[in-house]
Formats: sequence, structure tokens, C-alpha cells
Amino acid sequence: KMAEKQEEPSNAQNGEPDNAEEGEGKKKKVKREDLPPFEIVTGERLPAIFFKFQFRNVEYSSGRNKTFLCYVVETQGKEPGTRRGYLEDEHAAAHAEMAFFNTILPTCQAGTRHDVTWYVSSSPCVACAGRICEALRKDKGLRLTIMVGRLFMWEEPEVQAALRNMREAGCKLRIMKPQDFEYVWKNFVEQEEGEEAKSFVPWEDIQENFQYYEEKLAEIL
Repeated sequence: KMAEKQEEPSNAQNGEPDNAEEGEGKKKKVKREDLPPFEIVTGERLPAIFFKFQFRNVEYSSGRNKTFLCYVVETQGKEPGTRRGYLEDEHAAAHAEMAFFNTILPTCQAGTRHDVTWYVSSSPCVACAGRICEALRKDKGLRLTIMVGRLFMWEEPEVQAALRNMREAGCKLRIMKPQDFEYVWKNFVEQEEGEEAKSFVPWEDIQENFQYYEEKLAEIL
């Protein structure tokens, strides 16, 4: 078992910059009180501060009460193309996984094959897992691979059953390796304007934590 202490996030880690001046520039994107309770935040790139806290693959997810979902949709057929972006939620409202099926997928060409890859900060809850199974059974042209940073409430029997149901429905479920976190950093995290792209800096236990979750997922599935 990993000896990872619980972390209490600072304002900055929660996506609210400690530095007031820096906060001014980001207010439009992250100021929660302007948003209706069920609004999902969407965009092409998420702030680095969100990524560094929310995607960290620790065992205890103290303070990490959102799901961040980065997606790549590759459409086959007459008009092939690739779309990418991200969704974030508050767990109390609609979840990012549901939002993908309600807002992103319907805008893709109907009747064609879609290879979808998600990079999510944590694995789906039971309700979202059910929605994923339903979508895969209904749409035979949908192929879904989910790369997860950490497993959400994996000790709960109903969560374990939900993960197995997803696999049976055809969903490929994988734990994010250090290279996957680097891919998200390069493709989905915004860099400060005027700065050269910063290279990804792995956190201390990234490899060890990946192996921990990979073993747990193998046991569950």
C-alpha cells in the first residue's frame, strides 16, 4: 500500500490562484459563482495548476472533488477528422462523463465510426459507468478507451462491478502511465503566453503509484 499522506489543497491547487493578480486573468474561466449549478466547463486546454493537482495519481484523493476529462475523437468515414478538448465538473452537479455523451458525441457525424480516447483524473462512478455501458451497447460504431489517473472508490463492491460491466460492454480501461500524463501535459494543458512550452516534470511517486493502481485494476477485472 502506498504511504501517500492526504493533502489539503491550497487555493491554487483547487484552480483558484493564490496570487490575486494572476487570478484576474483567469477569472473568466474559473470563477464558479458565475456558473449555473449544472454547467460543465469545456475548452481546449486546461490551466496547468488544475492538471498538477487534479491529475496527480495519489492513493488518497483528498480535496480532489472534480473530474477532469480530456478527450480525443477520431472519426472514420467520408469526412475523417480528429477533435480534442476537455470537460470538467463538480461532483455535486452533472459529471464530465455524462456531459461528453450529452454535448460532445451528438455533434459528431452520425452513422460513422468514432474511436474515442478519454484521459480522466479518476475512474467513473457507478452511474457514469452505467451510462458508458448503455452508450457502447447502443452505438456499435463507438470505440471507447479510458485512461484513468487513479481509481475512484475502488474498494466498494458496486464500483468494482461497474468497472467489470464497462469492460464487458467493450470499454478498454487502462491506468495512465507516466508517458500518458506527459501526453496530456503536451496536448491539453495551456502554457503561459509568451513562454516556451515547459516540459512535463513527473512528481515523485508517479511510477510507483501507476503500478499500484495497475495491480488493483487487474485484480478487479
